[in-house]
Amino acid sequence: MYDVGTRERVLVLVGQGRSLNSVSKETGISRAAIRSWQTRIDPLPRMQVSPCVRCRPVPSQPEDTAAYSYLLGLYLGDGCISAHPRTGHYLRIACADAWPGLIDACEAAVQTLNPGKRAYRVQAQGYVSVVGYSAHWPCLFPQHGPGKKHERRIVLDDWQQVVVDSHPWEFIRGLVHSDGCRITNWTEKVIAGEIKRYEYPRYFFTNLSSDITRLYTDALDKVGVDWKRPNGKNTSVARKASVALMDIQVGPKH
Repeated sequence: MYDVGTRERVLVLVGQGRSLNSVSKETGISRAAIRSWQTRIDPLPRMQVSPCVRCRPVPSQPEDTAAYSYLLGLYLGDGCISAHPRTGHYLRIACADAWPGLIDACEAAVQTLNPGKRAYRVQAQGYVSVVGYSAHWPCLFPQHGPGKKHERRIVLDDWQQVVVDSHPWEFIRGLVHSDGCRITNWTEKVIAGEIKRYEYPRYFFTNLSSDITRLYTDALDKVGVDWKRPNGKNTSVARKASVALMDIQVGPKH
């Protein structure tokens, strides 16, 4: 007998498009067992005991709104939701191998927000997918839909906007951790006949969706961070005071 956690981890591999044969060889679990789990694993008893907060007769916000605001930023940047072949959905957040601290933070947020209270890591070439399985991800992230995010309209529901307004820094941190970076720029100036090099830190956020970029800059405005947009897809924070504020609340990836 295999526990529910093992079954879920196997179905994550199947959900990536892998054949039952290849997953069976990798895990040592028979194809017949894997095939049966595709119909028997959901609904999980713990999901029935602790239902989705958005599916209650009176919908409410997630219990940990700070974690939700952070995960929302990660999802809008590097996340996607895909349907299970038979039932439920997978939430996947792609995190580069270079940032183990980010992977830990992402996994903690997915586990906190998942009605099933589970999260898994699936290693790929150069990155880790942090995965959570639940029938309720589209309830928590109504921005889910067909096609790429930058090719369709992205608007927060009223309840999501209330969460972001309450936790703007967590939302900003999630967006920067997904599609942003902290870099060191440099410039040269001639002073007293000598060329001197000056270095200064800068935050960049890059996203092709004008809607997601607007959500980012609206949050920056709310917390008093000055920003500029040198082009349509890049947003820069370079003023010393604003960078210092970002360093306190966001910081570089790690």
